[in-house]
Amino acid sequence: MALEPLALDLPTVVERPVMPAGFRAATTTAGIKSSGRPDLGVLATTGRPASVAAAFTTNLVRAAPVMLSEAHLADSEPSGGGHWGHAAAVISTSGCANAATGPDGDADQLALAEALAGTLGVEPGLTLALSTGLIGTRLPVGRVQAALPELVGRLAASDEALAALAEQMCTTDSRPKWASSTLEMLDRDGWPRTVTISGIAKGVGMIHPRMATMLALLLTDARVDPGVLHGMLSPAVERAWNQLTVDGDTSTNDTVFLLASGAAGATSPTLASPAAAQLARGVMAVARSLARQQAADGEGATTLITCQVSGALDDDEARAVARAVVASSLVKAAIHGRDPNWGRIAAAAGNARRGDRPVTLSAERLAIGLAGTDVFRGRPLDFDAAAISRLMDAPEVLLRLDLGVGEGSGEAFGCDLSEQYVVENSAYST
Repeated sequence: MALEPLALDLPTVVERPVMPAGFRAATTTAGIKSSGRPDLGVLATTGRPASVAAAFTTNLVRAAPVMLSEAHLADSEPSGGGHWGHAAAVISTSGCANAATGPDGDADQLALAEALAGTLGVEPGLTLALSTGLIGTRLPVGRVQAALPELVGRLAASDEALAALAEQMCTTDSRPKWASSTLEMLDRDGWPRTVTISGIAKGVGMIHPRMATMLALLLTDARVDPGVLHGMLSPAVERAWNQLTVDGDTSTNDTVFLLASGAAGATSPTLASPAAAQLARGVMAVARSLARQQAADGEGATTLITCQVSGALDDDEARAVARAVVASSLVKAAIHGRDPNWGRIAAAAGNARRGDRPVTLSAERLAIGLAGTDVFRGRPLDFDAAAISRLMDAPEVLLRLDLGVGEGSGEAFGCDLSEQYVVENSAYST
């Protein structure tokens, strides 16, 4: 019996931008990008500040926007330690990472927070920041400050405004990434309310597990306390963005924000409630869609690689094996060449580690499926290599493994390695 794709208990997601109630956005060109494309965006709440949960890069060279956002969240909700709090606005700049810019870069970021806060009439500590672009360059603070009043005057609570924000975030991306899902939650009187969860993201290079440059902004009009919201975001980061790899590098700017406006009118769930579990599945579904879109649009990529693993000792080990397979340069090159070389998949799985120790794996129990065809079950199986090669010539190739040692399962997302990746990155700064 052939290995089947893993069954996923997640809500339906559509790949389109849908602005949840309680938010508005606008973008403009402020002269950060030399291309003249939009490079400055603002997302703001329409009423009171939103609850926020966040996850940031683990790279020890941390960009100024990361450090400022973490500090502002800690000030707004000290118990969150910089991982959750409140915010009234997010400023997004693209074309300059404002990373490794020293005290001057920190001052630049603070000046933009103060300018945005002054324009909106909120406290600077209620602003957050996203930046992407070239490391080691300074933001043109004066030009950005000058652009803010007109930009804020055009803030709109529309799907088109959210789409424009997604496009503004892009650098080497070939297309914006967006996803949305809806679900029903109850209000205080027990009546159903439609709740929207939407997300936009950018990132096609410098992406690797450990908060796999990668920016994501998730929005919902549900009412959720910040700490509960963080309990929903953390599993999504672990199962989606920490399972995403393009090239083995982790950026200085990686950031995920999840904001909840509360404008839908549904009651605020407690962390252990069925309503919280329902909302968490919606967040996970949107995050997974965005991560898959990011992998598919990896620099120079032609093919999305999805590796699904079952039969592991536990879910952590399954995810570790899936990460090892999609991160392998040899596997990525084989997928690009439409070469059904399953030995590279087996070798990558055998190299997987959970922390500082190997995962539990035995070749005698290992099964491998490639593009819907079983090719190994403790021993090599007969298969039509030319037929599988033709099946691999597709937008997505599924690598399916079963370890035969337990009940754990997980997946990871990556892309093939092409000549164009080298072309794009050999002259990135020039």
